Amino acid sequence: MKYSQAKSGRIFVIRLEDGDIVHQEIERFAKEQSIKAATLTILGGADKGSKLIVGPKDGTQRPISPMEYILEDVHEITGTGTIFPNEAGEPILHMHMACGRNNASITGCIRKGVKVWHVMEVILLELIDTTAIRALESESGFELLQP
Repeated sequence: MKYSQAKSGRIFVIRLEDGDIVHQEIERFAKEQSIKAATLTILGGADKGSKLIVGPKDGTQRPISPMEYILEDVHEITGTGTIFPNEAGEPILHMHMACGRNNASITGCIRKGVKVWHVMEVILLELIDTTAIRALESESGFELLQP
């Protein structure tokens, strides 16, 4: 385990609008507000055609080959995530969402593009006094959190 400490900063209440792409809007907002690190909770609706990463095809294979799932219709969602800067100082969102419709659900990472259906509500809690970053890890090819 690796860890560091942070303190709470500002709290933002955000409403994403119909058609917004979640990770693009949140990363843009973080840049505009000079947010370097944060934790987020989100809920609302995801539109059909939204894309999730739902796991590697083979957990032992390198390089990692992600699996993509496309929502075929509108889904109710809830999610949680973090923002930390990459090595270039850009805020990068890492968020997973659970998307449900009728009696089925799918959970995955939103980095391929989840589109808002009508509205998503976000509570963003800024983290300050942290040195944590996302650094490229060559074996996986992921920008991994380095606390």
